[in-house]
Amino acid sequence: MRVIPLTVTALAAALVLTACDDGGNAKGKDSSACEIGGVSVQIGSASVAPAAGDTGEVPVSITNQSTPCTLSGFAAVRLKAGGTTAAVPALEGAKAQKLKLAKGDSASFTISYVRGKAGDGANIDAKSVEIGLAGSGATQSFPWSYGPVAGKGAAGSPDASVGAFQQAGD
Repeated sequence: MRVIPLTVTALAAALVLTACDDGGNAKGKDSSACEIGGVSVQIGSASVAPAAGDTGEVPVSITNQSTPCTLSGFAAVRLKAGGTTAAVPALEGAKAQKLKLAKGDSASFTISYVRGKAGDGANIDAKSVEIGLAGSGATQSFPWSYGPVAGKGAAGSPDASVGAFQQAGD
């Protein structure tokens, strides 16, 4: 009877299919992911929070300088203050989308933050912001000149968030 070999063959085929993503590519490191070095990252003119408790927004633009690539998930953003590094979480309720960028195409996202009070131990007195992209281990650092960031109970948990990638331009 051929039931067992067919069952085993069907099971093996199902396992092979589940090891692929929607495009039929093997899961794991995404070889089409946009990477720091292949894209330029720029921080635009911020809407700076003028006083403690106010909200500010820092726009970040990404322009592909190389072969077509894909942005997925959210940007990895970390605030750095001396020996302290604090990860900035994705905006609650925001939905990540995949954006394909041809050479010269741009996308953007926003870092929103609540300004903290100078000298408050629960705040992050950030001096720089480090940005990375999903699927790439490389990061790029920029000066943070927007004042201290309020902490959510502790300096390791900033009152800040990272928005989803948005296609820029036409």
